[in-house]
Amino acid sequence: MAKIKLKPKARKGVISIKALVKHPMETGLRKKKGKVVPANHIDHLTISHNGNKIVDADIGSSVSKDPYFKFKVPGAKGDTIELKYKDNLGKTGTKTAKSK
Repeated sequence: MAKIKLKPKARKGVISIKALVKHPMETGLRKKKGKVVPANHIDHLTISHNGNKIVDADIGSSVSKDPYFKFKVPGAKGDTIELKYKDNLGKTGTKTAKSK
């Protein structure tokens, strides 16, 4: 499971969500010492606000290593934000945080 940093911050009725997912994001096309590095990338990402899905994204191998995402949604201090991902190897990750 990759390490996830999730920082939702509420201000004037809008929550700014910053998310950093530590993931290698290998395409399966790169070689290292003559051998192909196996593909390992995030396929699917969802972000929920108080249980309601606000982002539902299919992500491919073209996204860089340790992807950073930033979103804004209407909301208030204390609202719950949850990020979930699934990679092409079947591994998943989740992180939940309350907006400050």
